[in-house]
Amino acid sequence: MAMLQVQNLEKHFGSTRVLENISFDLQEGQSLAIIGSSGSGKTTLLRCLNFLETPNQGKILVKGETLFDADDPATQRESEVRKKRLHFGMVFQSFNLFPQYTALKNVTLAKELLAQERKDYKQNKKQILEEIQQEGRKLLEQMGLAQRENHYPHQLSGGQQQRVAIARALAMQPDILCFDEPTSALDPELTGEVLKVIRGLAQQKTTMIIVTHEMAFARDVADQVLFMDGGVIVERGAARQVIEHPQEERTRQFLSRYAENS
Repeated sequence: MAMLQVQNLEKHFGSTRVLENISFDLQEGQSLAIIGSSGSGKTTLLRCLNFLETPNQGKILVKGETLFDADDPATQRESEVRKKRLHFGMVFQSFNLFPQYTALKNVTLAKELLAQERKDYKQNKKQILEEIQQEGRKLLEQMGLAQRENHYPHQLSGGQQQRVAIARALAMQPDILCFDEPTSALDPELTGEVLKVIRGLAQQKTTMIIVTHEMAFARDVADQVLFMDGGVIVERGAARQVIEHPQEERTRQFLSRYAENS
């Protein structure tokens, strides 16, 4: 059974059809890179998966469980959205860290807030928070930031901030980790350190969806590549096949323009 199934997903903003008939599966442990020009619908797709946008049509299933069905109002209750978001960890273009909190607190905050809903929270508060903080430290260590846990965002480089954001997403133990152009806000010299972390996650068989403009990275790291244009999937296949030997003319044109501008 696929980890993620997206079936006939559509999103409209007024008369503008941003996503049309989007369907794909993602197996557990696989990485899917989504490429395409600005405005092709890549970010909107991620926002629909993370329930930051509500699709107009289609279904979203994780581990066989229907999280969203446009024809079933019961799957669209606002009260259920927060639970559904827990299936997806989201790393945005901008780092979105809380400036008033340390790196460690940024990583652990969401889990600490959720822990307050546990029946045993008041009785075991100290132990629960210590466990959460220990998990956060391990994640920062995994990101190469063990010595930065008490630093505030303004004391960190852009690459370090984005690695804190990745640790924050991982802290919730999502089924699928989503990246929306994770290096677009970084200087070239900092891009490599973030891509190295994502490469490591791929080697650990973390299930990921990566919207990226880093074609060589997508070719070498992703299991599959999906090319979008005009809100539709134009081509999808093995990463090296799509990027080095695209079958569709629109894919070839996009990759040719990218090569000329890079």
